[in-house]
Amino acid sequence: MDLSLLIILPLITALAILLVKGLKQVRIVALLGAAAQLILCFFLLYFYYQERTKGSAADFLFQSGYIWYEPLGINYHVGVDGISIAMILLTAFVVFAGVLVSWKMEKMNKEFFFLLIFLSLGAYGFFISLDLFTLFFFLEIAVIPKFLLIGIWGSGKKEYSAMKLALMLMGGSALVFVGLAGLYFNTNVNGAHTFSLIQIAHQGIPLGVQKVFFPFAFIGFGIFTALFPFHTWVPDGHSSAPTAASMFLAGISMKLGGYGCLRVAAYLMPGAAHYYSTIIIILACIAILYGAFATMMQTDLKYINAYSSVSHCGFILLGIGMLTKTAINGAVIQMVSHGLMTALFFAGIGMIYDRTHSRQVAQLGGLMKMMPFISTVFVIAGLCSLGLPGFSGFVAEMTVFMGSWEKGDLFYRLATIVACASIVVTAVYILRAVGSSIMGPVKNNDYLKLGDAGWNERLAAALLIIGIIAIGVAPFWFTDLINPGTDTIIQKVADVIK
Repeated sequence: MDLSLLIILPLITALAILLVKGLKQVRIVALLGAAAQLILCFFLLYFYYQERTKGSAADFLFQSGYIWYEPLGINYHVGVDGISIAMILLTAFVVFAGVLVSWKMEKMNKEFFFLLIFLSLGAYGFFISLDLFTLFFFLEIAVIPKFLLIGIWGSGKKEYSAMKLALMLMGGSALVFVGLAGLYFNTNVNGAHTFSLIQIAHQGIPLGVQKVFFPFAFIGFGIFTALFPFHTWVPDGHSSAPTAASMFLAGISMKLGGYGCLRVAAYLMPGAAHYYSTIIIILACIAILYGAFATMMQTDLKYINAYSSVSHCGFILLGIGMLTKTAINGAVIQMVSHGLMTALFFAGIGMIYDRTHSRQVAQLGGLMKMMPFISTVFVIAGLCSLGLPGFSGFVAEMTVFMGSWEKGDLFYRLATIVACASIVVTAVYILRAVGSSIMGPVKNNDYLKLGDAGWNERLAAALLIIGIIAIGVAPFWFTDLINPGTDTIIQKVADVIK
């Protein structure tokens, strides 16, 4: 299968959006393009399983590429493993749901849908890239559309939030580039430097060099995934962004960082990952607890979900820092689970805000009577967030905990206990927010006139819920998908530890 279709299809859709006229035509083109992306991703999953069934044991399948700039060894080189496909499927789900949720967007709707689809192009390109320069290129493609989506279509302190997000992510990108450049200049393939991820992994980087450049790469990618203390862009960015942009920011953009920490930092510099693992675990535990307690102090639904994302992304970093097979599996599951869950949460919050024009918990109440479907969506997202069995959040967090507990030293056991303790705090703020917002008496008589979700909102929510339950009820298909990829990373770490 030609992976370039994952880039070509969003590009064609984005250009078609600019060419058509009329609100209805723009919506239809955006929806058809997002649907085509989703179908293409399922074909990719099918062909991937076929190749594995035939006995293909290559680390990355469907590789292809050509030379971009030969003097510097820059190539367009793409390929996927199970981890990549999991991220690609997540992107397709969130983009399709985001288009549906934004169906009634009227303000500069052509430009809005263009930027939203263009964001998906950057995400797909990032997840399939096997050349570090190409990977960095697609990482940067997504920054400007985020800035514009918040700055133009956002609410509240949107200019401040957009500028803060752009500056923080550009700072993270600068650190990433230093880390990638360090890897590039310390390779030697036939007398030349290379950006090839596969060649760098095969050749290996001296431990001394890894210790120098690992912090640049890990912190740079970590900024994208709310690494403490560089998480401050998350609450402001999410709170000001329009619903679809919030879904993409939390569901996809924050996963770019987690994927980069795993695929680039840990995989290419396993010795440094082991050396710095203690620091990574400490920062992850701080993010988990800080995010959970900070969420308890919030009164705005979007801020609640934003700070909750800081806590939940801490589990991704904790799993990576533990460097066990089970913990890394848990980190990947958490990436997908959090992407689906937080996209659903922001979609529900957006539906409530569109009708009540309020996100303040104290001003809401009794919404279940007028909006049973939207309220149910809100409850499901909350229950997944607090880790209720049967949903993906439970599987992801329990897998991280089990992988962390495998490390027998006292420090790792204490870190696991601290992370587990956050579940109690999560349950408190989720149940309080749900109870105050949708249960109890109606606090505003104007709410009695409100309607429930439309067909587009129901379809978007249903799609995300299907993904959450598919992982929560039967997670083994997902672990089978990502196992070859995590096995490769763990083998690199094991070789270093020996």
